Amino acid sequence: MKDVIEYADDQTAAEASTQASWPAFMRQGLGPLQELRGQIEELQETLADIEAIGGTQVAKKIKRMTHELNAFAPAITFIGQVKSGKTTLVNTMSGRPGLLPADVNPWTSVVTSLHLGHVRSEGAPVATFSFFDEDEWDHLVKNGGRIGELSARTGADKEAERLRVQIAEMREKTKERLGRKFELLLGQTHSYQTLANDLIQRYVCLGDDFEIASAKDRQGQFADITRSAELYLDAPHLPLAVSLRDTPGMNDTFMMREQITIRSIRDSKICCVVLSAHQALNAVDMGLIRMIQSVKSRQVVIFVNRVDELANPQQQISEIHESLLNTLTNRDDSVGPQIIFGSGIWGEAALNGTLDNLPEASLAALEDYSTYAEIPGIDQMDDRSAVWALSGVPALFDALGERIAESSGCRALSSVRRRAANLVSGLRASSSIVTIRANSDKIQTMENTQIEVLMSRIANTATERLDTALDELFAGFGKRVDQAHARYVERAIAALLQHFENNGEDDVWSYSADGLRMLMRTAYQVMRSRFTKQQTKVLEATAADLTTAYGQIFDVSAENFSVETPGLPDLPPPVTIAQMIILDVKTSWWKSWWGQRKGWRAYSDGFRKLIEAETSPMLHDLKVTQVDEIRALAHANLTEFLSEQRSVLADICVKAQIKTEDLHGLFGTTTQEEREELFDILFEELDIEKDDDMGDDA
Repeated sequence: MKDVIEYADDQTAAEASTQASWPAFMRQGLGPLQELRGQIEELQETLADIEAIGGTQVAKKIKRMTHELNAFAPAITFIGQVKSGKTTLVNTMSGRPGLLPADVNPWTSVVTSLHLGHVRSEGAPVATFSFFDEDEWDHLVKNGGRIGELSARTGADKEAERLRVQIAEMREKTKERLGRKFELLLGQTHSYQTLANDLIQRYVCLGDDFEIASAKDRQGQFADITRSAELYLDAPHLPLAVSLRDTPGMNDTFMMREQITIRSIRDSKICCVVLSAHQALNAVDMGLIRMIQSVKSRQVVIFVNRVDELANPQQQISEIHESLLNTLTNRDDSVGPQIIFGSGIWGEAALNGTLDNLPEASLAALEDYSTYAEIPGIDQMDDRSAVWALSGVPALFDALGERIAESSGCRALSSVRRRAANLVSGLRASSSIVTIRANSDKIQTMENTQIEVLMSRIANTATERLDTALDELFAGFGKRVDQAHARYVERAIAALLQHFENNGEDDVWSYSADGLRMLMRTAYQVMRSRFTKQQTKVLEATAADLTTAYGQIFDVSAENFSVETPGLPDLPPPVTIAQMIILDVKTSWWKSWWGQRKGWRAYSDGFRKLIEAETSPMLHDLKVTQVDEIRALAHANLTEFLSEQRSVLADICVKAQIKTEDLHGLFGTTTQEEREELFDILFEELDIEKDDDMGDDA
């Protein structure tokens, strides 16, 4: 249920001041996005040329493609622990220091998305806040959330009960604050036409003293039950619309944030991991590293924030960089994520023009860092521009822009090019029919009802091919996942027994879960590679069937008509393998479980049951949830492809039936030679062969 609310208070001070003057230095690092913008505009010009010669039906399809390109807005998910400076960094990148509150309620698990420069319809809300539903709340209260489940499995019932009590107290406090509205609000959405400072504070910020606050200024009033916030903002400094998604800090009391962050990464194309320079790679950060390992390294950028707090940046940055590289080289990627150093605080000061207000230690770190940072042209920059460059924000934009251009941007362009090429092929075929019809009254050899039967048969065959390929693929994937899981458990049991042989039963044993994650990730990568090959075969066979159908339907040569296959859907990463499982939990909980067993058999049997129970949700997500999502993506891709091809052939049929005297005005050209030259130019501009050479990322 949506609750659309008009809210007409003043805009945030940051919003108003930033919009009044966007500093030119904010365009630093935007080269890759600007280049991608240029490619989109070039393709839109080609689409306009196709629309000009294509008629009404083609114009509708071209407008849809043009809208897709205008609406292209990749999402970048920012993850990190609390106090890593993640929110300050997101605010700075949006050009609005202080927009999102950096001090949030420790219980708050709000995913906040800043949609910058998005194309929106008139009257669309600029702020939307969604609340948790009742089932999510019940899960927290009854089970103590994810951490409650873990502690219950270890036998740490007291810890689980304490968590349930804490969460129940939070619930009662929230109910007392919201009164009878509490149950009614769960699962709802609030939308606003105007963005205001206290509006954001009300939904995502810490606030407890509601008794003395006015009804309109209750800071944090809905923060406990808010799941996500969507804010739509202008971004004249960006050449392309993007979404910056700020996720909850990972060091969470009951790990609800971990689950929310996992879902956010699955929905995003690019991930930025924000680490704090003065505590990089602590225990919590290792949980972030697990998430990185479930995503392609080229889709991840690591930003080491808060270098302004380092006493000796020159030495410490080098040490942190080496430590991160050593940690990440254990992965099976030949090239790890790019690592960037900077300070959101410095970027914020550059935007606000408050460099003189920086703390003395921060200024000292800035001066030290500036002496060796390799930034082209920094000597010719004014102070604010130089500090903006040193903040790392331009370098981060540059790295993210490169990844957007080579992944989601490349796929978006390729998809539109291929579909546009199919339209041009259809127009070329229609043009041939126009020429032939000048000397012949009938060239269509099939009735429309027969054509429909033929197209339905092609669609059914394509769907059967797809389902057969997917069934085989997913059966093999499920088998590999089960085998990998079984091998891991057996190795863990063998290691446990070896521990008993060497150390006896009194020494507490531990075993890493990273091996299981690596096996699951490898199984997924194999499935993804085979998916690409299988889907390519299915689509190529379908394209060949459609090309052949043209020759069956019309009594003309099909040499100038060939159907291009669409691009493949982008599969979501298997982020669920990054979630914390019982082997990641150490100290008192593991010792409690250990202390409740007696005898080798009890240890091994109990450990086997524990691992099987703890990993079953991960296996279910991989073999069922993830597989169902991939199947839906594949079917949607095929359905859209077949639908567009039906339209192309329907348009050709219309040209085959049109009156002879109306034929020559259809394309705005008068001779076949001119038309052929025009089609050749359009195919050259679309340059499909270039997309074929881009490989898997395209």
